[in-house]
Amino acid sequence: MTIETALSMAGLAVALALASAIASLAAGRVPRVVRFLAMPLVGLAGVAAIAAGLGALLSGDSATAILPLGLPWLPWHLRLDPLAGFFLLLIGLVTSAVGIYGPAYVRGLEQGRDSLVALGGFTGLFLAGMLLVVLADDAFLFMIAWEVMSLASYFLVAFQHEQAANRRAAFLYLLMAHVGGLSILLGFGVLASFGDGFAFSSMRAAELSPLWAGLAFALVFVGFGMKAGLVPLHAWLPEAHPAAPSYISALMSGVMLKVAVYGFIRLVFDLIGDVQWQWGMAVLAVGCLSALTGALFALMQTDLKRLLAYSSVENLGIVFIGLGLALVFTGSGHAALGALAFVAALYHALNHALFKGLLFLGAGAILHNTHERDLEQMGGLLRRMPWTGLFFLIGCLSIASLPPFNGFVSEWLTFQAALQAWQLDSGVMRSLIPIATAVLALTGALVAATFVKVYGIAFLGQARSRRVRRARRGPWGIRAGQGLLAVLCILAGLLPTRVIELIDVVPRQILGVGLPEASAHGWLWLAPISHETASYSAPLATLLLLAIAALAVWALRRGGVRRVRRCDAWDCGFAPPTPRMQYTATAFAQPIRRVFALVFRVEETSVSREDAGARYQLKVSDRSWNSLYLPLAHLVESAARRVVRLQSGNVRVYLGWTLVTLLVLLWIVSA
Repeated sequence: MTIETALSMAGLAVALALASAIASLAAGRVPRVVRFLAMPLVGLAGVAAIAAGLGALLSGDSATAILPLGLPWLPWHLRLDPLAGFFLLLIGLVTSAVGIYGPAYVRGLEQGRDSLVALGGFTGLFLAGMLLVVLADDAFLFMIAWEVMSLASYFLVAFQHEQAANRRAAFLYLLMAHVGGLSILLGFGVLASFGDGFAFSSMRAAELSPLWAGLAFALVFVGFGMKAGLVPLHAWLPEAHPAAPSYISALMSGVMLKVAVYGFIRLVFDLIGDVQWQWGMAVLAVGCLSALTGALFALMQTDLKRLLAYSSVENLGIVFIGLGLALVFTGSGHAALGALAFVAALYHALNHALFKGLLFLGAGAILHNTHERDLEQMGGLLRRMPWTGLFFLIGCLSIASLPPFNGFVSEWLTFQAALQAWQLDSGVMRSLIPIATAVLALTGALVAATFVKVYGIAFLGQARSRRVRRARRGPWGIRAGQGLLAVLCILAGLLPTRVIELIDVVPRQILGVGLPEASAHGWLWLAPISHETASYSAPLATLLLLAIAALAVWALRRGGVRRVRRCDAWDCGFAPPTPRMQYTATAFAQPIRRVFALVFRVEETSVSREDAGARYQLKVSDRSWNSLYLPLAHLVESAARRVVRLQSGNVRVYLGWTLVTLLVLLWIVSA
């Protein structure tokens, strides 16, 4: 496939996404149109995006197009290159699974009061906005597509607007999305003022002083970091993702957050270009803070979708750890190590899209069958929903970074990049990067504990509520959508050299250097730096694990386990085990909560009543609300009350303010 054909396929993906929105809006009072036409069009748009992305990555070239839209002096510019192709591939993989999953999920909403027309229409617009952000080659189209993406996702978060919590989450998301958008717009303004135009080609040619380049970096880091949910700009994410329908949560967490990563890479690595190692240290610090904070708060949650949302904060922190290392190494003159960290970040972005999309679809399957999100009410789901249990287990093993699944490879590559800090000239950086490595290791342990808790509480043991006891296998479409992502998680873990060969064209385009050593030893061995330094063979690790499992089964059978009579354990004469005797999600996280008590804002209450027994309540909240967001909100409210005083209704006061404004402007112009 030529790059021109790939660009045409990308245009087809956008057209199919828009057709999905139009079909939903034209459905009127026929909700089945959303299920039988709009959602399949979304899936086809994902397939077209996959084809376009693969075409761009395999060709290694770039193609441009100009559309007769936009402003008279600034038409819309489109560009497909390997970087855009990688993120089109990422978008397409998750969207294709959603296209399979969506019809069966939407069927369960047809009898409700919520508008499926709005759901299907804004889903199509949301997808079209993300695709256009990746394809945009000028600031004007980029910001239009960014706003379409943000506004469409706002309406999707507010889909079930009868609930006050959903309305609050949607408003918070919209507010922070526009603050981030304003920061990105100002960053574009800095680049455009030096590049003499809003086209990306003009911005690449701009020559910025270190001061202005640092200002542009800070603006785009804040803007894209807010959309990516980096700490401390993450407050909207754990509120918005649980409020949206589950397949929308999969798109927001698995795809939309990566669009923010794309924007950061495009502006910092490509448009600004001359990166500084100091920027990398800032990104590395924020990435470490986000990874550790997200992992800790995910472990504390009992709401399954909220837990997965905090886990997205943690994983985006890992992605930005990789990008921070890439900036540090590239800014210090170690381009090859920068390429290694860059590939690790891209690989983890792809992996997170796959396993987090899988986990959100699994959470949606549980919600579809049980109408339950609270882990404390679940249990025994593996017996009732075996396919969902299997696919969810693959997602848990992948996100916990256990070999041979895909999450292990990207985190291992990130560790390999961080362990090369000894090659840096600065003693400060050689001292700080190992600390980041330790934070990443601690984060990995916390994530493993989190998903041991999730799977053990939700799928094992006995059901804790009547609705969970009545759960049954879901429709085939829901299982097939999860199965597709589960297979991709396994393949991305078993064949890392093939994935890196596909990704390697991106750092060669952006940084001018790739990872030729990574696949030099064939598909069996991955050696990112050299075979003597470190190597990993996912197929051999898989065979070793299977051999150990087979040996363990053989040893147990030979030992006569089958001849042991199975019965209930001696219970000292008490009643047989009940669901109330099982470990709870709250109890599982209690030791970690005690150790990291300073991180959380904990409210514990215990009430004893003679008629109702003892009742224990626990609320774990984010300290950033009281230390950052609430003081800022009070400041804005106070300023607004003072500004209201200007609206006195007196014409003389208004004329006076107009005169003062004119005098100030004249003074500025004359200076």
